[in-house]
Amino acid sequence: MSSSKYIIGIDLGTTHSVLAYTDAQPPEDTPPEIHVFSILQVVNPAELQAQPLLPSFVFLPGPHDVPPGSLALPWKQDADFALGEFARKRGAEIPNRLISSAKSWLSHSGVDRSAPILPWDSPPETRRMSPVEASALFLEHLRDAWNLHMAADDPEARFESQEIYLTVPASFDAVARELTVKAAQSAGLQHITLLEEPQAAFYAWIEFHRERWRKAVKVGESILVCDLGGGTTDFSLIQVTEEDGELALRRVAVGDHILLGGDNMDLTLAYAVQAKLAQKGTKLDSWQFRGLAHSCRIAKERLLSQPNLEAEPIVILGRGSSLIGSTIRTELSRSEVDNILLNGFFPITEKSEYPVEKSKVGLREMGLPYQSDPAVTRHLAKFLGRQAQGNDEGPEPGVPYPSAVLFNGGVMKSDLIRERILSVLKRWNPEAELRELPSADLDLAVAHGAAYYGLARKGRGIRIRGGVGRPYYIGVESSMPAVPGIPTPMKALCVVPFGMEEGTGAEIHEREFGLVVGEPAVFHLLSSTTRKKDQVGEIVEDWSGEIEEVTTMEAVLPASDAETGGQILPVWLESKVTEVGTLEVWCVARDSDRRWKLEFNLREREEA
Repeated sequence: MSSSKYIIGIDLGTTHSVLAYTDAQPPEDTPPEIHVFSILQVVNPAELQAQPLLPSFVFLPGPHDVPPGSLALPWKQDADFALGEFARKRGAEIPNRLISSAKSWLSHSGVDRSAPILPWDSPPETRRMSPVEASALFLEHLRDAWNLHMAADDPEARFESQEIYLTVPASFDAVARELTVKAAQSAGLQHITLLEEPQAAFYAWIEFHRERWRKAVKVGESILVCDLGGGTTDFSLIQVTEEDGELALRRVAVGDHILLGGDNMDLTLAYAVQAKLAQKGTKLDSWQFRGLAHSCRIAKERLLSQPNLEAEPIVILGRGSSLIGSTIRTELSRSEVDNILLNGFFPITEKSEYPVEKSKVGLREMGLPYQSDPAVTRHLAKFLGRQAQGNDEGPEPGVPYPSAVLFNGGVMKSDLIRERILSVLKRWNPEAELRELPSADLDLAVAHGAAYYGLARKGRGIRIRGGVGRPYYIGVESSMPAVPGIPTPMKALCVVPFGMEEGTGAEIHEREFGLVVGEPAVFHLLSSTTRKKDQVGEIVEDWSGEIEEVTTMEAVLPASDAETGGQILPVWLESKVTEVGTLEVWCVARDSDRRWKLEFNLREREEA
């Protein structure tokens, strides 16, 4: 929006949300300044405080869980829920009323993400919200806190009227991105653009170094962005190139969606504390264990962010009639955190050691589909094995092995963890000169970088070229005779190639396809994180193991009065990656001006 007064960058994180902003039209002779907005929130009953981090937690209290009126906000005096700092603290004591990891649920295709399913596994009488609704609440809170402080006397500064750049994991697929946009629209935000979090972290590094960044990198090298958040592990490779005699940057690889992060670490620490208590004869039930996991998260964050702390107390509420008397107290030490996390999640491995695939049990509880192998280093080996130079099986052998690493995420505050990753990378490629690019701030970088990206789009900064991080395909049924016992093969038609820039489209007019109208039909959206050379219109017949289904799109495409239900019409295909960063696929009639848009199915079927 050319008329906006500010550019706003939002890190809608699994653990924290952050808002950064800058002037949309800064003076030409002055370097733009990016600021972090302090977010007003409830920190204790009836106590408000503005803080740079808004913990991404929603607490839905029961009738006796908080004093009446204690959750009031200036813009919502009758608030019957809390989010932010108090939600995190009180929710650790009453975990069945706490919504956490909403962002991870937003990417879980096995559940209906628009249905009220959170808090997951809570009693039937508990109030619930959908992952989309919870995500919208965080954005609404940012909106209202901003408007109270920045727009009280300036209508042009209202949040809804600004340019907003909202970050998502690079590994988010088209449906997860679409749902993120839906959450933003529910919060009244219409002018948003999506940006990948690893790119945002790199933009923050560029902005921090100003013009000095050009001396810190060289043409031909690639930089690994290792982003370990609360819910996901995100890997990206950014290559330094030269264009017209100037340094340029291109994002050349994005990893799989790896549901492995701080949540897994919190559970691991909780199991360690549970075992320590069991040795002393104290046993915890499932309700207490959930509270313990949240307490371990708080203790871990404090220990990682405050190097002088040697231990953090852990308090677990009892279940007996004498609540105070049955309270369980213990502690989590720095040495426990370092050893458990280092050895459990960052073991020293060989570059040929990939994640271990475990056999799945036939029946399992529905929940977040966490990675079965918690070793981040093995997932990193798999990512680099696919992408880096020297891998004969990789689709892009021209990408050099990374010579620099930029870390992001609160877990990376630990010097030991960063040093372990660097040492493992050096072990895998002893000849490489590997260095760490220092992050400006591991908590605030993504929001800061998102605001810088808004400036870069106006020509006031360096842009990373990249486009979409994975190719997309539409499933096309083969035209072959029916064979008893053999399902009709489905081919994968590339409609969006790797790297297609936002705001651009493609047409497939070289061949025609048959479109079913007038009756229910299912369309399959597919993608790949390895096939980066497929072009628009290319058909892949044998795609097992390289291309995976993202979701299905179920629709009854309208037929004309002259057409019968189930009639097949000849069509061409067109695709577009919108400026926002979402995907559109259109079927265009060959013999008329009719067009059908294939809408993503946002209410997925439940499946194990």
